[in-house]
Amino acid sequence: MLPFVKLQGAGNDYIAIDGRNKDYDWNQLSIDMSKPAFGVGSDGILVVFDSDISDIRMRIYNPDGSEAEISGNGIRLFTKFIIDEKIIIPKKDFIQIETGDGIKTVFPEIVSNKVISSRVEMGIPNFIPSIIPINVPNMKDSDPPKFSLKVLDYNLEITCLSVGNPHAVCIMDENVDDFPLVEVGTLVEKHSYFPNRINFEIVNIISRKKIRARIFERGAGETLSSGTGSTASASASRYNGFVDDDVEVVLDGGSLNISWDKKDMAILEGPSVEVFKGVWSNQII
Repeated sequence: MLPFVKLQGAGNDYIAIDGRNKDYDWNQLSIDMSKPAFGVGSDGILVVFDSDISDIRMRIYNPDGSEAEISGNGIRLFTKFIIDEKIIIPKKDFIQIETGDGIKTVFPEIVSNKVISSRVEMGIPNFIPSIIPINVPNMKDSDPPKFSLKVLDYNLEITCLSVGNPHAVCIMDENVDDFPLVEVGTLVEKHSYFPNRINFEIVNIISRKKIRARIFERGAGETLSSGTGSTASASASRYNGFVDDDVEVVLDGGSLNISWDKKDMAILEGPSVEVFKGVWSNQII
């Protein structure tokens, strides 16, 4: 019997579990719990572990069982889970969480002892090809990580970057709502240019303060929202000179805000909502 909480942030939904002193096959558990008809249904699971270097440790598992380095929405929902469930009691206005992409600082907004939203320091976006990583023929680390990618009948103008995990962003004039994201994204994710697979975003520029994005997540498929996907979409738009330093990202599941500080640190802000609690024993009780 395994207690869990399902949460969502702008439509990106995760199952949070206290994994301390528990012995599970977390990869398989994520596959089983994430199934929408036979499990709980989610974009993956977030598991709590103790940390020797931070306040707490978060591990993230995708619906296909693979482990992700980081999730921007996931870490906000994780923050709500650990504070609401009193796994940790914040001693300051921020907490630090160990992730697969290092330690992240999160600033929760708490109302009546419950987290309603958070700001997350996502790190400085990285556009160096070998670090992302991408393997594009004849591309050097000193080159901009921009190239054309032919997939099916589409010539995609791609900008790649890492925000703790790899992303390929296509800023297009075509309405993203009319684009076959699942069909194309399935091929982009596993393209030979991307040795660790890649997350794929398509973007319309609405104004210098607003963009519209759809997101195909590595290991999960199309999602209603993604914190890292939104950060990457906004960062690629900024890198190409289309937006300013405070951007609303409009997603299928709602909106998230991305900004950058004077050191070029990307800051993600958005809501954190509990959907329900349950107990897993191959069914919700």
